[in-house]
Amino acid sequence: MNILLLGPQGSGKGTQAKRISAEYGVPHISTGDMLREAIAAGTELGRQVRPILDQGELVPDDLMVSLIRERLSREDTANGFVLDGFPRTIAQAEALDAMLREMGRELTIVFELQLSDEACMKRLLRRAQLEGRSDDTPEAIRNRLERYHRETEPVIEHYRATGNLVGIHADRSIAEVFSEIQEALDHLSVRAR
Repeated sequence: MNILLLGPQGSGKGTQAKRISAEYGVPHISTGDMLREAIAAGTELGRQVRPILDQGELVPDDLMVSLIRERLSREDTANGFVLDGFPRTIAQAEALDAMLREMGRELTIVFELQLSDEACMKRLLRRAQLEGRSDDTPEAIRNRLERYHRETEPVIEHYRATGNLVGIHADRSIAEVFSEIQEALDHLSVRAR
């Protein structure tokens, strides 16, 4: 089961991806976590991306594509994965589609977590206080939300055209959102039999 989560920052992609991973036994692949780990470890990649992320900008496509390619080639993804934080642009979506085709795989389902900008801003500012995230300043959040509308919303339309996009209202409790995701996944497994 190859699952992709799309949605603006603060919509709960990471939270829901962790729950899907635990419930269905597939690895959660978070590009944000991978990049933050590289920064914390002081790797070459971390040094390259830190100033980009601190400004609320996107990491260049070639870096992201190679990061994802390497991660999806590991054995633990053989039975599927939950991808969160990638793709964020049409170019990345096309690269992901091509990469999966090369691997003889495809996305099973794409979830779009839908949440208003105002709700995203509130959640992200609260997260910044709780986690001390340097990339969650009001200016960086506004920048990321603008970029999301401009660059990532076309990705949603790209996957809507494939017929495997499911919209999820993310302005509810974590449990309620997860319940709706589970319903869609259970419906898929019934259909696949």
